[in-house]
Amino acid sequence: MPEELAFLDGGGDMAAAIRDYDWASTALGPIGEWPVSLKTAVGMMVNSHFPKCIVWGADLITIHNDAFRPLLGNKPPALGQPFSIVWEEVWDEIGPMVAKALRGEATFIEDFPLTINRYEHPEEVWFTFCYSPIRDESGRVLGMMDTVMETTGKMLAVRNARLLNAELAHRMKNTMAMIAAIASQTFRSAETLEEAQATLSERIATLGEAHSILTRSSWSSAPIRSVVEGALAPHRSGIGTIRVEGPPLQLAADQAMTLALAINELATNAVKYGALSVETGEAVIRWQVGRPLSEDPFHLEWTESGGPVVVKPRRQGFGSRLVERVMAQKFQGEVELDYRPEGLRYRLVSTMANIAPRE
Repeated sequence: MPEELAFLDGGGDMAAAIRDYDWASTALGPIGEWPVSLKTAVGMMVNSHFPKCIVWGADLITIHNDAFRPLLGNKPPALGQPFSIVWEEVWDEIGPMVAKALRGEATFIEDFPLTINRYEHPEEVWFTFCYSPIRDESGRVLGMMDTVMETTGKMLAVRNARLLNAELAHRMKNTMAMIAAIASQTFRSAETLEEAQATLSERIATLGEAHSILTRSSWSSAPIRSVVEGALAPHRSGIGTIRVEGPPLQLAADQAMTLALAINELATNAVKYGALSVETGEAVIRWQVGRPLSEDPFHLEWTESGGPVVVKPRRQGFGSRLVERVMAQKFQGEVELDYRPEGLRYRLVSTMANIAPRE
């Protein structure tokens, strides 16, 4: 190896590429005739594991190390090309900082946002970088060193954290409003303070279980079976039988919470007055689904049998309003609550387009 190229020793793949490049075809001229300042800077750069790039001369010729290559993505080879062409899509933004460095003044900037095109499409990215002037023995600025680190991952994480915090605040606000409404309706409908306290505790516990299910899926959606089983869990110790039938289906978050509360109300009433109050009684909850996002019907039904003769209540409490009005609203469907003497039947009808989890 000629002694004049020893400054590239240990520089990896890009050192070999620099050694083999036809520099005589550029304004830099043959590599053996490069000034000492350029050779020294290139030697330090190629031996660095930090992404670095040298921009040299009036033509802004680009020379970079191995660590810089991932930043280029699928762009055409940058070696020997004008820096203004390599990054032409963002030149209006970075060009003034390059000019500043070539006038002898460094620029350091953190998490600088840019929209680049390195994979055949516009991409929002962030970089932390420093443009430092490179001087020769007499102090003249002949080029600059670009020391850079991509921080896109960090900035996207920060953005996502902000969105999650905003979503959490929104969820908490909605939850508190729901709890306040449940408490108000519970104490308004209850005949005694003890009854109100017991009913409120049960409803809030049901809401908490629905929250737990949604938390496991990052509040995007919840499996209907998990929601139903969670709402039924406190009532499984009753003397009647409960059966759950239906295919897999994801519910939107607000639908999951409303359904959990509705199932809890139906089960509570069945344990107190209906089929689950006797050994021979049975409650069946089943649902039928169609094609996702279609106008195919979605049916959900709660049916009781084998219990005492059903008598329609004289007044409508919070539970009745919940299973009828609120469920119809949240599922954008129609609800039927039939107090048949042989057993209560509750039916919700909507379409699959209304069941899709919302982003």
